[in-house]
Amino acid sequence: MSQIFVNIKELLQVRNSYERKVCGAQMNELPSIKNAYLWVENGLIKDYGSMDTVPEIAIEQIDCTERLIFPTWCDSHTHLVFGDTREDEFVDRINGLTYEEIANKGGGILNSAKKLESITEDELYEKSLSRLQQAISTGTGAIEIKSGYGLSVEGELKLLRVIKRLKESSEIPIKATFLGAHAIPTAYKSNPEDYIDLIINKMLPVIAREELADFIDVFCEKGYFSPSQMDRILKAGKAYGLIPKVHVNQFNSIGGIESAIQNYALSVDHLEVLTDAEIDSLANSDTIPVALPLCSLFLSIPYAPARKIIDKGLPLAIASDFNPGSAPSSNLNLAVSLACIKMNMSPEEAINALTLNGAFAMNLATEVGSITQGKKANFIITEPIKNYHLLPYSFGSSNIESVYINGAKQE
Repeated sequence: MSQIFVNIKELLQVRNSYERKVCGAQMNELPSIKNAYLWVENGLIKDYGSMDTVPEIAIEQIDCTERLIFPTWCDSHTHLVFGDTREDEFVDRINGLTYEEIANKGGGILNSAKKLESITEDELYEKSLSRLQQAISTGTGAIEIKSGYGLSVEGELKLLRVIKRLKESSEIPIKATFLGAHAIPTAYKSNPEDYIDLIINKMLPVIAREELADFIDVFCEKGYFSPSQMDRILKAGKAYGLIPKVHVNQFNSIGGIESAIQNYALSVDHLEVLTDAEIDSLANSDTIPVALPLCSLFLSIPYAPARKIIDKGLPLAIASDFNPGSAPSSNLNLAVSLACIKMNMSPEEAINALTLNGAFAMNLATEVGSITQGKKANFIITEPIKNYHLLPYSFGSSNIESVYINGAKQE
């Protein structure tokens, strides 16, 4: 199927195929074509340019007068597959309990693990598919999904098998991450090394045999997993071909950044607490920092220091952290606004962080994240708006008229 989208007010994030991420000052540049066309063929971007050069061919034309087109959002960090919501903990926080206090009384991740036990794989799949469709409707065109709410061999495999089913049934690219080291189950609190042995010796071999994951993750934080424990788990995962993507520095700086870099992690995510020395370490690595502003908003914790990261010449990606406890939203339009309002990022930096750099943070930069010949035709058409600065300015609104995945309009 071929289509040409014509009279586009501005076609954003137009890139050459060799551009896989943008760093530092480059993040403030957003290449675009005004009064443009976009030619889509067989689900891929075939060509684009200014309307003076639009090809005269007999295919369907879609008029985009006064509308912008840009790539769909790339969400590189989610926990979309979970058994049930945790609004009771939300009320606990309103009443004064901290995230750590809720976790210490059996809430948090352990609460989600308990809820998972009572749901079948089919039920979990149907719930998760609905959440995925909601994310797509708000502009997400590629996504990473973690396990981590099983905390047992059976539970983690249930989660990863559901993610695999979503991969097979969805039109958007999905990456799976094994996060068995999300928390230490109650039964192993007195001897966490036994649980790590379970991850390495019982979970990983099955995950590798069934090809259930692309990445491996660890929640490196006080009360969860130490840098040395993370190092052991990541090395075991790498032996099975899993690439590290890790949770670090959400509440404390305990050395997780250094361990992640030594293990050639693709990304380090959260970073609400980040020292200058750690930023320097990241500047000398190939690991991309990922900020999660929806989590900061929901938990009322600091935001990742985006200005320091970018001004040091680093790339930065932004993701939703969609999960039932600390970020129960997959709406990346709000994340764009928060990046500008709370993290002092320019609209150009925020859009780059949620498109090209988001794709890079899940090894999808050759498929999505920019308007590039040969990439998937996953893009957003806005409502009639003045300019792209309105995207972060109109916080709480998406300004989206339609979402196209593989060249097909989503209904």
